[in-house]
Amino acid sequence: MEKKTVIKNGRVITPFRVIERGSLLIDGGKIAAVAENDIDVEGAQVIDAGGRYISPGFIDLHVHGGGGHDFMDGTEDAFLQIAATHARYGTTAMVPTTLTAGKQQLLQTLDIYAAVKNRPAAGARFLGIHLEGPYFAMNQRGAQDPRYIRNPDPAEYREILAYSKDIVRWSAAPELPGALEFAQVLKAHGVLPSLAHTDAIYEEALLGFEHGYTLATHLYSAMLGVTRRNVFRYAGAVEAAFLIDAMDVEIITDGIHLPPPLLQLVYKIKGPAKTALITDAMRAAGMPEGESVLGSLSDGLKVIVEDGVAKLADRSSFAGSVATCDRLVRTMHHMAGIPLPDVIQMATLTPATIMGVQGQTGSLVPGKDADIVLFDDNINVHSTIVKGNIIYQAP
Repeated sequence: MEKKTVIKNGRVITPFRVIERGSLLIDGGKIAAVAENDIDVEGAQVIDAGGRYISPGFIDLHVHGGGGHDFMDGTEDAFLQIAATHARYGTTAMVPTTLTAGKQQLLQTLDIYAAVKNRPAAGARFLGIHLEGPYFAMNQRGAQDPRYIRNPDPAEYREILAYSKDIVRWSAAPELPGALEFAQVLKAHGVLPSLAHTDAIYEEALLGFEHGYTLATHLYSAMLGVTRRNVFRYAGAVEAAFLIDAMDVEIITDGIHLPPPLLQLVYKIKGPAKTALITDAMRAAGMPEGESVLGSLSDGLKVIVEDGVAKLADRSSFAGSVATCDRLVRTMHHMAGIPLPDVIQMATLTPATIMGVQGQTGSLVPGKDADIVLFDDNINVHSTIVKGNIIYQAP
């Protein structure tokens, strides 16, 4: 019989309020009760939160690596070490993300994911694979490797979709030839199309939305804002994300990719129910600054990590973030001044809803998985719990 666990003496963040001195009961890996006072269960393990916040675990929809590893490294150990690294910073679930690559490397990554996805959790759990690319606009490639960028190829993407049922989202540029048909095929396979690395103007982004591109990948990054063609101005994909009320957005809230005024603007226009916080972290997350590699060690791009962000070696562009989820929350709450309950929604329930797993995780509600993080006023993580198991405790 599994041991019951009580977490007490904490500020419990529920979808409805913050219980200032609350407690919750974990039974069988699930949340069994949330209360305004102490819960007494004979024989239960007791965790004293010490006045810290008791929050749903953070859910990262878009992450490439951490702890010196990348999901494109071609090893099972890389997946497991990335999951363990991010758990130290409060992540309880993540969507491993690829970079633009050749078909064989993508298939190899899918094989490795299949081998590790059901391992007993020693870190954040996996929610499926996110393929970022290779169907992108060359002008908006950012740090994506131009050798592999191409237009949607029906034979290729149908082969990949038939090869693996673990793909849950796929980012692409909706204005490319064949990109609308690509989105319809994704939807038929239960995969979320996501607008990314795109030169689309408003009208093209709207058409993409109508065909299934309902999520904007790292809003503002690698997409057009207001642009001018000859003498005329056009709204871009950024404005489309704002104007289309039903479109979800994800933002890198490391305080560098987007400064606080833009974070406040996204929050003001889209609100916490349509905005997800992501790390977009590469292998250097959780590591000292210095030289690193974006993508696989054998075939990736050399980058330099400084000023809290990864840059291309010539410092001409950002090359991915080194953020962890605690930093996302800290930036939104302390730098952008967003109320903590709304920030937590953007880091938990909203990403769970975007991925369709809100019935299992994303909020502290009886019956859901006990995915929980304890942190203090400075968003320093004390404990991370995945399905009732303590994965990390601060020394």
